[in-house]
Order: sequence, then structure tokens, then C-alpha cells
Amino acid sequence: MDISSISELPARERILRTAHDLFYADGIRATGIDRVIAASGVTKVTFYRHYPSKDDLVRAFLDHRHGLWMAWFVDALGRLGAQQRIGGGQALEVLADAMAEWFADPAFRGCAFINSVVEVGGSVSGASDISREHKREMVEVIAGLLPESLESPRRMAVAQAAALGVDGAIVKAQMGGAALAREAVDDLRRLLQALAATLPASTAATSRPSA
Repeated sequence: MDISSISELPARERILRTAHDLFYADGIRATGIDRVIAASGVTKVTFYRHYPSKDDLVRAFLDHRHGLWMAWFVDALGRLGAQQRIGGGQALEVLADAMAEWFADPAFRGCAFINSVVEVGGSVSGASDISREHKREMVEVIAGLLPESLESPRRMAVAQAAALGVDGAIVKAQMGGAALAREAVDDLRRLLQALAATLPASTAATSRPSA
């Protein structure tokens, strides 16, 4: 984490960004408030003025992480050509390409929302709700990769199956090592290909990309 890059930010933002990096890299329970205060360069009085408790900071971290990750996810799908491949029924495979990109990032430590639910989901009010909303929005984005003419119940069922595959790949890649990450991507790609094969041929061939 490059503290110097955030040193001129307002205190609230500086605390949040510092906590984001520490919570994601090392875990919520392993990162104490004193460490966040020291790393962000604020006083305890300033910290508690903005975040009265660690629970408040955890919820702010999850909200912030959600915005960052969803922005990356949508951008990655676009850069990797998802919209251009919808008409051919191959857009789902772009999910595997996006995950491969993320898994190769040295900062990758798995899904912050899965990690947070495991760590504090039952003890921090709202943490599980934020995490569920994050996963719901991820499913919505994945549903947008499917042919427009696919009926809604079927569209959501396929999107949810693909999202489950994405989460499984994330957990497997988090276990460590480049070889395991590649294996996770390969497993995900096979699952996505199988899901794409269940789409009606006429739907995959004739649909137009959604706006």
C-alpha cells in the first residue's frame, strides 16, 4: 500500500482507503483499529469522529470495495469484448478471461465479500446484507451477457449458475499458486461453455446485444 499516494486526501477518505487495503490484504479480524490509525496518519480523535466503531469502518469498507470491484468488473468485460460476443452465444466465456486477469494481480486475495462473511458476517450488523447485494449485482451484470431474447426466468437461472462458477473459481484461486489459479480459470471456462451450450441455438444465433 502506497500511503504517500493518499496522504493529501481528507481524513475520512484516507482512513477508508487505508482500511480497504489492510482489510483486504490481511483480513478484518487481523487488522486492529490502532494499525489503521497509524497507517492513515490520523489521531484517534479524528478516527472516531469519522468512524465511531470498527463495525462502521467495516461497513464503509464493504461499500467502497463493492464500488471498486463492480467498476473493474464491468470495465473488464467491456475490454474483453463481451458485447461483441453476445450474438454468437459466447459472451459468458469472457467471465473466465476477466477472472484470469484478476487472479494474475499480485494483490489478489480472493473475494472481499466471501472473506468478510466468513470472518465477521454474523457479528457485524449489515455486513452480510452488503455482501448479498454485491453478489446480486454481479448476477445482474452476468445476466446482461446473455442473449436479449432469452426469457427472464431462464436468463436469471443461467446467470446464477455462472455466478456460482465464478465464486468457486475465486475460492480455488485463493488457495494459492499460479498453477491452481490457471486450473480454476480452466474449470470455470468449461462450466461456462457447458452453460452456453444449453442456450437455444436460434436464440444464440439471432439475438442482438442489449443496450
